[in-house]
Amino acid sequence: MSDPVPPSRPRTYAEALEAIEVRGRFGIRLGLGRVRAILRGMGDPHLGIRGALVAGTNGKGSVIALAASALRAAGYRVGETPKPHLVSYRERIVVDGHPIAPDDFTRLVGEAVAIADRVSPRLGPATEFELLTAVMFRHFADTALDLALVEVGLGGRLDATNVWDGGVTVLTNVGLDHTDRLGPTIGHIAREKAAIVKRGDLAVTGARGEALAILRRRCARLGVPLTVAPPARLLGSGRDGLVVDLPRLGPVTVGLRGRHQAANAAVADAMLDALEAAGIAAVPPEARREGYATARWPGRLELVTGPDGREVLLDGAHNPDGASALAAALDDLRPHLAGAGSGGGPDAPVIVLWASMADKDVGAVVRAAAAARSLAGARVVCTSLDLPRALPAGDLAAAWRAALPEADVRAVDGVPEALRLALAAGAGPLVVAGSLYLVGAVRGRLVDDPELRDPPGTPGAPRGIMAP
Repeated sequence: MSDPVPPSRPRTYAEALEAIEVRGRFGIRLGLGRVRAILRGMGDPHLGIRGALVAGTNGKGSVIALAASALRAAGYRVGETPKPHLVSYRERIVVDGHPIAPDDFTRLVGEAVAIADRVSPRLGPATEFELLTAVMFRHFADTALDLALVEVGLGGRLDATNVWDGGVTVLTNVGLDHTDRLGPTIGHIAREKAAIVKRGDLAVTGARGEALAILRRRCARLGVPLTVAPPARLLGSGRDGLVVDLPRLGPVTVGLRGRHQAANAAVADAMLDALEAAGIAAVPPEARREGYATARWPGRLELVTGPDGREVLLDGAHNPDGASALAAALDDLRPHLAGAGSGGGPDAPVIVLWASMADKDVGAVVRAAAAARSLAGARVVCTSLDLPRALPAGDLAAAWRAALPEADVRAVDGVPEALRLALAAGAGPLVVAGSLYLVGAVRGRLVDDPELRDPPGTPGAPRGIMAP
């Protein structure tokens, strides 16, 4: 509790960003006391909001992206909480498909940090995610949305978002991730995540095995109806998404890439059923079809165009399950991916740009990604992000050489230089993965999205195609 607290009352967006991000140095302090106190000081805005709280090891963002797209197609005003952000911090708080405006962010961060300063002598300094959660719920309440789809940050039981009961809870799946915080086994992690289920809720899951058994026991103990959504039957996949067979809808186009989205589409559709059963929102079949087909999830198997015309596949893939999904998707997509110029045909070696956090199971992640047949003969550029948790580029390169002995693997510090080297390494398509922080840094250089342009003077990645 003796940690110094940064100055309060930011006056500009850059100051607000610094005020909230600097709390990251306090680390992850799981617990609900501080966020409850901050929300109370802001008028308990979360108490008037209904919707779904979504936990899980993988697929949370995809499920929310699919469901939110369908809800918007049905005319609902939806709040979303994508995490982490890719280009602008404001991406973490979205209403009706648009990130929070800089002025609103600045004002609400000012309110939240002032309250956090008052409660810190008693409860300790608020963390970055606790402040973000309070700002998010206040913004959602101020914008009079119809419902919110909120992604759990870490685990569930003691995550800041678990102060909220929207009426529907979702557990996508359970895998081994964040074992230092949640426990060493699937059972430990499942119990932490299942704790988001509250009495009076409706629950939905795509979990299987031990995790499903634990969730069933939790729901039975609380008298909560549980819907288990097995993966939808995959009817076909291609460059721009897939076709799945959903109950009552039949064949449906899904605009997200990767075979694993068949499981996420089933969970999203079951979540919409639960929202309707809870009296929160009703999405008719035609809106579901439109929403699923037009859903987009930036940085997750997203295709963008590089400065030399080659296609760049962006994906986080930061744990073994995510890397396996990337490997399968890359093999499906490789025949459709364009390289640079006449030498970038379907036989051109794939270029990989990869970064990782040191607290991940890097060996398992890299081995899972390297299982892609399309990476035979690949050229791999490993880099290190300018973050305290980042794995050194040399250590990452050693993992890739062990997993893919025939590959040309290089280590380069710094994303700009690593990206330049990757683009010069050959004419094949480029895969950027391993960390959403890397994906965001590269996306900020390749894609200029006007809504994500922060005010001048804001620290961050350059905007626009290969900005210097």
